[in-house]
Amino acid sequence: MIDYGEKADDFIRKKIPFDLIIVDYYVNFILHFNNMLNPILVFIAVVFITSRLAARTEIVAILASGVSFNRLLFPYLVGAVILAFANFLLNGWVIPKANKIRVAFESKFIRGQYYYDARDIHFKVAPETFIYMQSYNNISKVGYLFTIEKLQGNKLESKLIADRITYDTAKNAWHVDYYKIHKFDGDREQITSGNALDTVLNIAPADFESTHELQTTLTLPELRTYINKQLSRGNTNVGIFAVEMYEKFTYPLAIIILTIMGVIVSARKSRQGTGWQIALGFLLAFVFITLARMCKSMGQAASLDPLTAALFPPLLFAGIAVVLYKTVPR
Repeated sequence: MIDYGEKADDFIRKKIPFDLIIVDYYVNFILHFNNMLNPILVFIAVVFITSRLAARTEIVAILASGVSFNRLLFPYLVGAVILAFANFLLNGWVIPKANKIRVAFESKFIRGQYYYDARDIHFKVAPETFIYMQSYNNISKVGYLFTIEKLQGNKLESKLIADRITYDTAKNAWHVDYYKIHKFDGDREQITSGNALDTVLNIAPADFESTHELQTTLTLPELRTYINKQLSRGNTNVGIFAVEMYEKFTYPLAIIILTIMGVIVSARKSRQGTGWQIALGFLLAFVFITLARMCKSMGQAASLDPLTAALFPPLLFAGIAVVLYKTVPR
């Protein structure tokens, strides 16, 4: 409802069809939002159910009959593993595909046309090959004042200079206009020129499109490929994508840890009643969400290692669960 309140004016002003709003945007938005809260929803459900059992003295009866606490915990753990595996599949492959549709909807109807406005663009397209463009128009797919340099060790081997470079969608290749090629052999320099040249480069128009929520639209294999591609170009600013990739593994881990912690927190019969235990569960859930969001922001900003940012919240709560485990009734 909050999201709809923010976007209702855009929906009305741009006369977006109702079926597109529901199917393309809100169905996928709910999947995305629910996936973010999966560990917390599981935790609260475990606390609610277990505290009800404890309030009715059922857990005391189970333990008094000779069943160990670990045996009582076992079905919870089995359920948590099943949910964690489902979350891994959803988070790694299904949700990113849904996000592609959601983000495309936002780009078309909410955010409007994206314009690439960076200047003095540098790319490393091969181990010893570098390109430069003064500017690039992502609408017409044209780059201006283009240069490509090939090195041999620390020496310049060749250099191509062109007025502009255009992406030919029919040929899936770049077309260079009014170029000069300088080739160097020791102290000798050979210059050739021409009006047109087709070439294949390790860049594509997609590299100049909007990166708004791009990390949420990439499946696990696509994230790995994207990160490796950026690192091969010398771009180390991939924290936002690295955190997203690691979270696809840590979210399932968090489900298992929070399930165990939920049982430990709520298994003891409390004088304050189930309301107190449920409230405690919500408080711990709030702390987990806050800590996870904080660590994610720090990882994306490169002020914290991405793997540490993704692992710290679940591991911290795992440590708390170990401490609490020693206090549960046996």
